[in-house]
Amino acid sequence: MFSVVISPNSKIFIAGHNGMVGSAIWRNLESKGYTNLIGRSSKELDLRNQAQVEAFFEKEKPEYVFLAAAKVGGILANDTYRAEFIYDNLQIQNNVIHQSYVHGVKKLLFLGSSCIYPRDCPQPMKEEYLLTGELEQTNEPYAIAKIAGIKMCESYNRQYGTNFLSVMPTNLYGPGDNYNLETSHVLPALIRKFHLGKNLEDSNWGAIRSDLNKMPINRINGTSSKDEILNVLKSNGISYKEGLKRSSVTVVIWGTGEPLREFLHVYDLAGACIFLMATDPNNLSPSADIISPLFNIGSGEEIAIYDLAILIKDTIGFRGDIVFDKSKPDGTMKKLLDASKLNKLGWKHSLELKQGIKAIVQSGYSLNNE
Repeated sequence: MFSVVISPNSKIFIAGHNGMVGSAIWRNLESKGYTNLIGRSSKELDLRNQAQVEAFFEKEKPEYVFLAAAKVGGILANDTYRAEFIYDNLQIQNNVIHQSYVHGVKKLLFLGSSCIYPRDCPQPMKEEYLLTGELEQTNEPYAIAKIAGIKMCESYNRQYGTNFLSVMPTNLYGPGDNYNLETSHVLPALIRKFHLGKNLEDSNWGAIRSDLNKMPINRINGTSSKDEILNVLKSNGISYKEGLKRSSVTVVIWGTGEPLREFLHVYDLAGACIFLMATDPNNLSPSADIISPLFNIGSGEEIAIYDLAILIKDTIGFRGDIVFDKSKPDGTMKKLLDASKLNKLGWKHSLELKQGIKAIVQSGYSLNNE
């Protein structure tokens, strides 16, 4: 039905190339010898703007598209900025997917998310469980937008004969992650909390001020007074108590610590996306997947939030206490992907969680201000 041969000179557009996923795909492609890569910042090209996207595709005429651009965030951000999450993501998807069809893109890969599966669906989650139950309320607008993108790819394949596929990554971590404590996911939030907590217990105010200058918290930056910094850290779950013999620092984490989560390094995700982009759809199984190809991408391994916190604490060397605030919601208790469909095609993750976290800490985690 389709013939897909991606040469090193193929013109490839990575939408969202400055983001965590897009930049990982870009670096992975470069390492494999691809030289004709296209990327635009949000200032250069507003993917929500139909006219701008149409003009871009008319001028550049990419052959392949990785649609990694999206508005993303953690539980708090999803629940707070609900209108932005559904509007921005729908606009981005509609424009890029439609213009890919109009301008004859050979293959497009759309990034979904494991968090859009039904709240109470069976575990581990298989691709066919999508749309079989109620969604998690905290991120329902985001989930509806992403599901619409998956169905748009499927519908264009069915009606127009396009070659668009979608993937469902599990929880990601790695370079380019979002460490904003108001909008980040659990793993980067824990890394930053323990990083700040460690510097606080070491009285390393230079490192604390440097951190806050790169990414202020509630408008408090490195030039703020110590009292202002201590107050904003406390309001974000990093509390300091001065004692006669020694001072103590406590990191507070939402929930019971019991929920289980799966994590995948973003480099592994990038490798999986490129693997799928280079796979001939005729090799997909069953045959119906040629019309609606959807693949879970995960490690198949899960860890309790409590154990994750201990792992990050020990890796950073934080000596203080951890307190779980059981008055705060846990979210879904278990989220594990069944990636067997992709595994059967020959892909498997390579970087284990402990190694990945150690690499982030040793390299000095980088705050993403985007």
